[in-house]
Order: sequence, then C-alpha cells, then structure tokens
Amino acid sequence: MRALRRYLDRLQPLFQRGGRFEQFSAVFEMVDTLLYTPADVTRDAPHVRDAMDLKRLMIFVVLAVTPAALVGMYNTGYQANLAMGQLGLAIAPGWRGDLLDLLGIGFSAGSVWACFLHGLFYFLPIYLVTLIAGGLWEVLFAAVRNHEVNEGFLVTSMLFSLTLPPTIPLWQVAIGISFGVVIGKEVFGGTGKNFLNPALTARAFLFFAYPGNMSGAAVWTALDGYTGATPLAMAAAGGLPELHTQGITWAQAFLGQISGSLGETSTLACLLGAAFLVFTRIASWRIMAGVIFGMVGTVLLFNTFGSDTNPMNSLPWYWHFVLGGYAFGMVFMATDPVTAAMTEAGRWVYGLLIGVMVTLIRVANPAFPEGMMLAILFANVFAPLIDYAVVRIHVRTRARQAG
Repeated sequence: MRALRRYLDRLQPLFQRGGRFEQFSAVFEMVDTLLYTPADVTRDAPHVRDAMDLKRLMIFVVLAVTPAALVGMYNTGYQANLAMGQLGLAIAPGWRGDLLDLLGIGFSAGSVWACFLHGLFYFLPIYLVTLIAGGLWEVLFAAVRNHEVNEGFLVTSMLFSLTLPPTIPLWQVAIGISFGVVIGKEVFGGTGKNFLNPALTARAFLFFAYPGNMSGAAVWTALDGYTGATPLAMAAAGGLPELHTQGITWAQAFLGQISGSLGETSTLACLLGAAFLVFTRIASWRIMAGVIFGMVGTVLLFNTFGSDTNPMNSLPWYWHFVLGGYAFGMVFMATDPVTAAMTEAGRWVYGLLIGVMVTLIRVANPAFPEGMMLAILFANVFAPLIDYAVVRIHVRTRARQAG
C-alpha cells in the first residue's frame, strides 16, 4: 500500500490540478491509515486527551462487535438448518445450498461448522454490498469536499449489516446504507458532525420504506417458505406464557439461540463487547447503566399496574433485557460518541431516556414490539439539548457559589 502511495506521488506532477489527484487517491489514504499508524496523530495539549486516534478507536469497536457477529452467523445457519429438518429438506434452496452441498458441509443443526458456514453465506453478501455501496458514497463526498476518507464507515457498515434480517434483498441493503450515509451523515458535514446514528438511520429508512422485508414472521429464518415469529413478537402476542408454550427459555435468548436479526440475538456476545468497550474507555458505562435503569424502572411500573388486554405489561424486565435488539442497541448504538450526550450527567439522562422510551414503545404500542431503534434515534435528537441543559445548570450553580 505504501509502495502504491509512492507511485501515486510520482504521478502527481502529471495532473494539472492537485485537487484531482487528492480526490483520486482518497480511497488509498483510507486503506493506508487502516493498515498503518497515521502520521497525523495529535500528541500535545490542549486538544489531545489520550493517545487514541480515530483508526484505533474504530478498530476497537469492530473487535468489540466481532463476538456478536460470529454468534449471529452461527445462529442464522442454525435456525435455517433447524427449519430444514422440520420441513424435511435435504438441501437448502438457492446457490448457498448448492455451494454447501458441493463442499460436502451438509445442513445438520448439530454441526457448528455447518451452521456457521450457512450463516456466513447470508451475512457476507449483505456486508459486501454495504461496504461497496456505502464506501462509494464516502469516497464521492470526500472527493467533492477534498477531504480524506476516514475509517468511521467500517463501524457503520458492520453495525448496519448486523441489524438486518438475513433474507433482506441486496438491492434494499444498497438503498438503505446509501440513505444512512448521505442523509444521516454526509449532509451534515461527515463524520463527527452528524446528530443521528447513520446505521440506525439506514435501518429506520428500510423499516418504514420496505416493512414487508424488515418485519413479520417470514423474514427472520434464512429459508424460503418458512415462517416463524421472533420471541419478542411472541411475547407481544401472548406474554410470558406464549414463550413457555413455544419452548423458548431465557437461557436460549441470553445465548442467542433464537430467531432475529443477523447479529442482535446474543446478549452474552453483546455484553462481552460492552466489557471490552468500557475497559478501553471507548464507550460510556453511564449510558449503558442509564439504559438498564430506565428500562427496569419503567417495566416494574407496568408490571405493578398490569393489564387484562396487553400481555406485554406482565413481561419481566430480565426478559426485555435478552429479547430483540435491546442489548445490541444499548452497547453499540446508544454509546456512539458522536450522537450520544457528551457530559457526564447528560449521559445518565440520555441513557435513562432510551430505557424509558424503549419500554413505552414495546409495552404501550403492541403494533411495534421492538422499540430500541426508535428509542435511540429519539434520544439522538435530544442529546444536544440534554448537554446544553447540563452545562447551563453547572454555570448557574458555579455563579451562585461565586456570587
């Protein structure tokens, strides 16, 4: 990569306008800074707070989300192979089934390798389309603005891919990530200037634009013709008794052996990522704690008052914790340093707001049982106001103390 960079430097005099050269080589700068330590790292006060540069921060986030991705790939294949066994199918339909059969892998739900590869063949095309479509927009805007392409999109592409159902059409993936990058980030100036999480913005667009491919009972199991509701949808229909009737245990939901999005099913994998992010001081533990406290407090209120018509009123808080995209959103989406609150007190308020909102959406709105995506986007909008209020309170408090 550095040799390629030196070759491009020799070509620079051939271009009459230097700006065109920088636009042409922006994509190589991104790969160069990804593979090597960038030379322009701040080291002195007052700007620098630690030795963490943008590349290292983004790589740490990718490492943190890797357990959720790996478990998600296995679970996607596991759910598909399990459904094949129930339907009596020997080979999965489509090119994935032909390829797995050609490799002699098989479709046994009891084989970790067979399940993982089957799920990988669903995740990989989605991720590649996300990288290509979103990366093109990133390079285009960097070229127009004569800016460098940074590594922030690597995290966005990974998180966006893991929030999708495995059966989503690839053209919708391209449209969704295009909307998230352009409307959710670039129109505001690019990385660091957006107030909405780009990955969640992309997913929200797909949910409202193509609800048939983002919700319902037919999109969560990677097998054509097979329908199966997610445990969260089951709970919305019949509460905790419905989960017991379907044979779904809390341990299965915690480990990630349930149907759902590609990378949101395993709470354990998300908690491993949370521990890594908190240890490296990339994510705020105050936001995560606020999300938990807000959810637990609101759920306990609903449990106390109850309802004869809404089964979700009686669902315990520890089930909310392991169902849907709650843990994934709490760890990787709510803690986004760009769109979250920045003040210490504001992070508590921001997290509490998400916890309360996700519970209200899940319980009080039975037509939309998930809620985590909209709760985080709602809090993103109020994050600047929360920080402003916290700062004003501190200023008035110090003025009174000094006066």
